[in-house]
Order: sequence, then structure tokens, then C-alpha cells
Amino acid sequence: MSTPSLAALPIRRLTLRDLAACADLSEDRGWPREEHKWGFLLAAGKGYGIDDPAGGLVSACVITEYGPHDRPDLAAIGMMLVAERHQRQGIGRRLMRHIVATMDTTPLTLHATPYGRPLYEELGFKVTGQAEMLYGHFTPGGPKPTIGTRAATAEDLTAILRLDGEALGSDRTHIITRLPAFADQLRVAEENGRIIGYAAAWPNMHTHVVGPLIARDTETAQALITSLAAHTDRPLRTDIDVRHEELLAWTKDRGLESVALNAVMSYGISELPGDWSRRFAPLTVAAV
Repeated sequence: MSTPSLAALPIRRLTLRDLAACADLSEDRGWPREEHKWGFLLAAGKGYGIDDPAGGLVSACVITEYGPHDRPDLAAIGMMLVAERHQRQGIGRRLMRHIVATMDTTPLTLHATPYGRPLYEELGFKVTGQAEMLYGHFTPGGPKPTIGTRAATAEDLTAILRLDGEALGSDRTHIITRLPAFADQLRVAEENGRIIGYAAAWPNMHTHVVGPLIARDTETAQALITSLAAHTDRPLRTDIDVRHEELLAWTKDRGLESVALNAVMSYGISELPGDWSRRFAPLTVAAV
């Protein structure tokens, strides 16, 4: 019995039942398995993939939508992977074309590595920014933060959602309400009883990823990172918008090192909505 050509294999929606296959695909490409993150994204978003007749997945990615449920105003593409044995055969291009067509007029965004960027540019994505990936053990130092921080409570949800919506320019209630179960820490910054920032730290293999990080200003962002670091022994990883030069310099002074510089790319919009000055780090580069 002949094996069907890759171009003839159907693209289908993925579910949480595909979690192990998605993690296997990550491992196949030399990435960590990241099952915790895959599970979150598949539950909060829409996964698309192509089954390999020999078992597992040929390719996969996840779309996370924001805004009204029936007419999203922004969608992020992430975890775009093609199995090593099937790379350079047009699979990634085919899956991306399918996603762009499926999302119709919804504006799209993604974080692109230098390796993936040419494909996205070919499909019409434009570079609208950059994010610097940082990693390392945080070392406290310098003046003690004057902004107060504490663990978030259920009563903070309304204020967090309002702050998040203003910074993002879109509603991601379905993401924020999942953070208490997904993250090991969810903390808020307060001034005169008013929440002026929030951040989460979630487990990813042996690290804690800091994100989302939404704050009124750099000082507030610093206070939140300091408070998250004080409650973990793991190294931190985060992806900071390069326009936040002061925060980048501060984190490097505290022991985090630059790992990579990825392009933020968009399709259908010239720049991301919301207030970038309060948007310091995404939940993950696979989302926003």
C-alpha cells in the first residue's frame, strides 16, 4: 500500500488528546517537550496539525485568539513545528497558508526566529518589533523597590483584566482566568490600594518563565520581577520588548543574559494594538 504524498495529508484541528504527540514533535526538533505549555495553549486556543501515516505528527501549531469570541480582533500564531524528517518539503508553508486563510480578516501576530522569518515574510508578515529573550538566575541588588507587591487574590481579577485590556488593546479574559491554575505565582503591584501592574511566573521544564508582565512603568515592572524571583530557586526566563531599554539593562545587571533576539511580526495590521509602554513581556512568545 503506497504512502500518500505529504501534500495530500489533511490538516485537522488538534485537541488535548494530541498533547503527547505535540510534545514528541517538540522533542523531535530539539526543543524541550513543554507539555505544560502545550496543554495550556491547546486548551485556551486552537491547534492545527497534520498526522503522519507512520505515527505522530508531521506538523503542528497553535492559534490563540483575543477579543470577542465570535469575531476576534487579534490572533497569535505559535509553536509552529515541522518534524525534522519532513522539513524543507513545503509543509510549514502549507500549514501557514491554511491558517491565514482560516483566520480570514483577523489580524495576526507571531514571534519569529531568524530561521523562520523568511517563510513568514514570504506569506506577507511584516516585522513590527523585536523581543529579547533573557535567561539566568536573578541576583537581587541595588535600591530596594519602593512599589509594593503581593500575591494576587480572586478579588483582584476585575482590576487585572481592566489593566490587561488597556495594555493589550484586546480582551484575553480566557487567558488571564487560566493563570492561577497555569502559573506557580501570580502577583500584583499596588499603589494607594490600586493595582498598577501584575505578572506571573509559570513552570517550563527547570525554569520559571516571567510573563505576562504588565506594568504602569519600568519601576513597577522591576518590583514585580524582584518579587517573583524572591519566591523561586529556579532560573528565570522572559522575553522583553526591546523598546524597554531600561528594564533590559536592569535585568542584565541582575544576572540574566541575552539568549536570542526574535522578530515580532504582524499580518493585517501595522502594529499591535494597546499600549506598548505598559506591555513589558508576553505570557509566552507562542501567544501575547
